[in-house]
Amino acid sequence: MAQNGFLCDFGYNWEPWDGNSIPFRSDRQHDPIAIADYLRYKWLGKGWVNISPGLQEAITGKVVEIYLNAFEHSQSAIGVFSCGQNYPEAGMLQLTVIDFGIGIPSRVRTLPENSAMTATEALEWAFQPGNSTKQNGVRQGEGLHLLQEFVKKNHGNLMIFSNDGYVTIRDNEIIYENKCTSFSGTLVNIALRCDESYYCLASEVPQLRKRIF
Repeated sequence: MAQNGFLCDFGYNWEPWDGNSIPFRSDRQHDPIAIADYLRYKWLGKGWVNISPGLQEAITGKVVEIYLNAFEHSQSAIGVFSCGQNYPEAGMLQLTVIDFGIGIPSRVRTLPENSAMTATEALEWAFQPGNSTKQNGVRQGEGLHLLQEFVKKNHGNLMIFSNDGYVTIRDNEIIYENKCTSFSGTLVNIALRCDESYYCLASEVPQLRKRIF
């Protein structure tokens, strides 16, 4: 917490330093340019995951959409927070984005036709392409698709906690569960494997890539 700037942000006299952490970030308003730069240079741009510039830009754009959805739908009075960590021994890179708003299931249930949904049903509905609780805005299901596909190919993990619902995406599995405890908000955790494979978009096509995305 000292290294990533969390303690400094909360008033402790402990300056952050560069290392394996992804800096703690607090956003009261959506600033897509600043957030994209944070993701490019402090997360994917560190070289911990070996990906092409094109794929890096594509993933950055999709994660920016996660922030946008939090600002548009969560009704969080204190904004959105994020931080992460590279774990060299485990070979994993993690990023967490969290808001303390009303949560995805609660938001989905504001639509009359969804009012009786369980948390898992609401999460499944939210992640279907084309479904949204807002007429104008990024469709969350569509925004997460490329990120989901990369996480699967990378053998990483994408976890989302919201209210009493939970979803995890890994390999070829998408698992939805109802949890006993309720979290007022939404937490998105992206865990990527730092292996030796090189990942790129299929359109980039080079012959010597170990994996083509």
